[in-house]
Amino acid sequence: MIITRAPLRMSFFGGGTDYPEHFRKSGGAVLATTIDKYSYVTASRFHSPLFDYRVRLSYRENELVQNVSQIRHNVFRACLTYLGLSGDIELHTVADLPSFTGLGSSSSFTVALLQALHAFRGEFRTPAELAREAIHVEREILREAVGCQDQVLAAFGGFNLVEFSRDEQFVVRRVPVPGPRLAEFERHLFIVFTGIKRSAPEVASQQLRRIPENVSTLAAMHAMVEHAWDILTGGSNLEQFGILLHEAWIAKRSLDGGVSNPTIDGLYERGRAAGAIGGKLLGAGGGGFILFFVPPKLQGQVRAVFSPDHVLDVRLNSPGSQVIFSE
Repeated sequence: MIITRAPLRMSFFGGGTDYPEHFRKSGGAVLATTIDKYSYVTASRFHSPLFDYRVRLSYRENELVQNVSQIRHNVFRACLTYLGLSGDIELHTVADLPSFTGLGSSSSFTVALLQALHAFRGEFRTPAELAREAIHVEREILREAVGCQDQVLAAFGGFNLVEFSRDEQFVVRRVPVPGPRLAEFERHLFIVFTGIKRSAPEVASQQLRRIPENVSTLAAMHAMVEHAWDILTGGSNLEQFGILLHEAWIAKRSLDGGVSNPTIDGLYERGRAAGAIGGKLLGAGGGGFILFFVPPKLQGQVRAVFSPDHVLDVRLNSPGSQVIFSE
């Protein structure tokens, strides 16, 4: 049996510039961190001649099939086909958080699954190789309108500035924040679930159609990445980070009307009125989690205006995809 896990992520700045439709022309960059919430995949071998199926899958549903082409779950089907695995395999997946919530869970699952399948075949893949394969599966095989930051962060882990070049390469730069500074930064974060689940590719597809008219806004969002890096690494007052988050949220809302809605706007204003300096919706938009940047002394009063069941506590800088058990 093999068990792998890949982390979910929070993206602070640059989201939207990580789509090839944009960075092939203008370059792109994101500032983001992985968190201590994961997607898990287990892979084990069984002797299929003794059964009436060759592949068994377990997720929210169970599938028992003779041929990979019969698999209903598109990511399982795509990854098994891509790696040429046709039978004698049982796969299970579980996650710490639900999908469609803006934390990159779909790509975390894809990365964890690819790593499990490679390990099943006795193969090792570097984080860069895993990220590129996950991008290929999601964008080229499944034809999903997704960016490229989630796969990179799930594979590499950590708190990073990821740059995307016009030639479709990426560079991962670790954010050199000392432990005490990172702990102080972490104490400013407050995350709330909007109660809305949505399909990120559906939201993103609307934004992709408007890239030509949003070039200047995306360029401004790209520039905020380096500004945020300077705040974190240069010793500036961390409240400047929160102010910049608010500016980034205003810019992101202008990309397309589907990014936000009255419910999200109401939640955001409620958090700001209670003491948040700034914040943003995590992921492509339309729902999921809202990140607020709140001074520690005001965290209690912000927490008081939201349902306790919708508040998410996380730790940052978690490791990238890895095999955590093998026998």
